[in-house]
Amino acid sequence: MFERRDNPLASRIREKAEYIYPEIVDLRRAIHAHPELSYEEFQTTASIVNYLRTIGIEPEPPFLETGVTAIIKGGGTAGVGRRRSLLALRADIDALPVNEENSHAFCSREPGKMHACGHDMHTAMLLGAAKILLMFRSELNGDVLLIFQPAEEKAPGGARPLIEAGIFERFKPQAIFGQHCFPSVEAGTVALSGGSFMAATDELYITVNGRGGHASAPHKAADPVLAAAHIITAVQHLVSRVAPPHEPAVVSIASIHGGNAPNVIPSAVTMSGTMRTMNESLRSRLKERLLETVTSTAKALGVSAALEIRTGYPALINDPAMTDEAEGYCIEFLGKQNVKQSEPLMTAEDFAYYLQQIPGTFWQIGTGDGQAEQRGNTLHSSTFDPDENVLATGAGLLAYTALRFFM
Repeated sequence: MFERRDNPLASRIREKAEYIYPEIVDLRRAIHAHPELSYEEFQTTASIVNYLRTIGIEPEPPFLETGVTAIIKGGGTAGVGRRRSLLALRADIDALPVNEENSHAFCSREPGKMHACGHDMHTAMLLGAAKILLMFRSELNGDVLLIFQPAEEKAPGGARPLIEAGIFERFKPQAIFGQHCFPSVEAGTVALSGGSFMAATDELYITVNGRGGHASAPHKAADPVLAAAHIITAVQHLVSRVAPPHEPAVVSIASIHGGNAPNVIPSAVTMSGTMRTMNESLRSRLKERLLETVTSTAKALGVSAALEIRTGYPALINDPAMTDEAEGYCIEFLGKQNVKQSEPLMTAEDFAYYLQQIPGTFWQIGTGDGQAEQRGNTLHSSTFDPDENVLATGAGLLAYTALRFFM
């Protein structure tokens, strides 16, 4: 499962990760079989609490209805002239409204719900890391805050409510680390990126109102279908002609609904989509131009349109210094050949809220084999199927980074 290297601490942690690997697999499969959607993770929360208590960690009083926080107390030389006393490690715990189409014995038993983004993996890896850290408590020169966060998949997410509930007032970590499964990255490797890593996201909801009529006499109607088509085309200029060429931006209309008969022009069409940007200045400018484009295009075609923009997560900005530090730990644990540089991604993550409060970094942990995406093994798909060997890699890596953070 692991290649052997000379680093004594890394070798010892890899050995423990391999030892508890069957247990982490069982944890992951139990969570996977019983997925729960955002803000509904009551059974998952109870399972996490039960496991932590089983290994001797008492969870903290809850901040929200679901989710768990807990502290692992270091038994080394914490607080003795050291500038670092607390590190936070985060895993998300919610699932997606997806019907699973895999064929494992542990597939989702909940119709319309699936861990299609790897949060079951994240949770199991952090639980595994907690058990490993307990084995190394005498060498842990600081405390580790475990954050099992609910509702990453649904705005406003779980990170912001946790912050608003006072998690960083009760606890004051000097840094926070997190990782996310990616089938596009080969199993056994990780990919990091300092600075802008993931995009800000906004949800777009457009209603085009016209005047219905018979499809044989379109001149007597005000056609919202035609206007909707023009709006879809028109908003693409925001990326090609408004966003600077060096600035990543995405505007996608992903759904359109209107009419139910081939000979009837409907009175209204609804559409929805997403906008992704990497900085707040461009985000604000595109919102203004999007509104102008939607309303003006509709007016030019004799209809009206309304746009609702639901603000989502901010851009995820990894702290450059903390990313460099974490990259060093990853190289020590995995070997230089297994640590890659990631390009910025247009996916979004509410881990961004934590990074607005404290320095830290969020990295990709590979769960694929180089051909995963060609087989439909993609995030948020009904056939997402991560390599379970990564559970040992991820648990060991989190434990190792925590120990090294305080050295």
